[in-house]
Amino acid sequence: MKRIVVASMEKGAGKTSMIVGLSRAYDLKIGYMKPFGERIVYKKKRLLDYDSVLIRNLFELDESPEELSLGFDHSKLRFMYDTETLKQRVKDVMDRIGKDRDILFIEGGRDVSYGASLGLDPLSLADLLDAELVFVLSGGNDKVMDQIAFILDKVRHKGERNPGFIINKVDDPEDFMEIFGDSLSDMGASILGIIPYLKELSYYPVSHYSNVLFAKIIAGQRGLSKIVRNVFVGAMSGSRAIENPLFRKEDKLLITSGDRSDMVLAAIETDSAGIILTNNIVPPANLISKADERGIPLLLVQGDTFKTAKMVDDMEKLLMVDDMPKIELLSGVVKDRIDLNRIVE
Repeated sequence: MKRIVVASMEKGAGKTSMIVGLSRAYDLKIGYMKPFGERIVYKKKRLLDYDSVLIRNLFELDESPEELSLGFDHSKLRFMYDTETLKQRVKDVMDRIGKDRDILFIEGGRDVSYGASLGLDPLSLADLLDAELVFVLSGGNDKVMDQIAFILDKVRHKGERNPGFIINKVDDPEDFMEIFGDSLSDMGASILGIIPYLKELSYYPVSHYSNVLFAKIIAGQRGLSKIVRNVFVGAMSGSRAIENPLFRKEDKLLITSGDRSDMVLAAIETDSAGIILTNNIVPPANLISKADERGIPLLLVQGDTFKTAKMVDDMEKLLMVDDMPKIELLSGVVKDRIDLNRIVE
């Protein structure tokens, strides 16, 4: 069984996406564990790690999500385990989950230092479990180069084997290698693949926004599966909005106060994907009826327009288990651009 610790320097780099893409692209019989869970969801009176739930459901793993993580809280883990007991617990979980698997992915926390005081950071896990270390990096080109240099320095200082790197969300992979290829070679960096930025992965159905915002759906229930590709904040009059090229884009989600009838009507008449009504204000009945006829969801939220727009802007771009078009797209790109043999050899 091959063991691979998948790490990143910061949150949102794409660790889980790469694990999903690799596993599906190469039809692997995988095991998965995330020793230190940190993306908490509450389901059926249980605290679970979102990534563990996703991987478990997507690949129909035998283990429950609770079995894939040791815990979420530093102080609780310190209370439950001393240093040696915690190390042994990690090894025991690895042996049980990795049994009869082609490959075991061990996902690190939100960044390279997360869990370090408990020995659950990626570098410590790779050393403890005798696993290969793969970093998924994203960001501007210079930022990625700085991160690679920093990681190689730290790893070599500890006398550990060189990690592999997957560079994610790159605008132009070929241009990146043309500019930085020689420098990466001089650094001795093992680049396993470069994944282009895939805008389609940032698109979500209206239902996802409804769930994240805890919105009340007051019309257009049948349109919740519509995909949102643009977001428009309605802070001007309806007539001014119609003149704005951004407002005329397809599949937009409008965020505006419920008492802005002119904006709501303009959004309905331009076939928006959905409308978020802020300040907990319900628009007139005729607009609700019109939106329902056209299958345009009206989502009622309590927050004001600014707060709601910020929540939408800050929304994490997460894979979902029923998002098969995205997963297939990701798998295809990963298969084309990542050399799995260099990871598992």
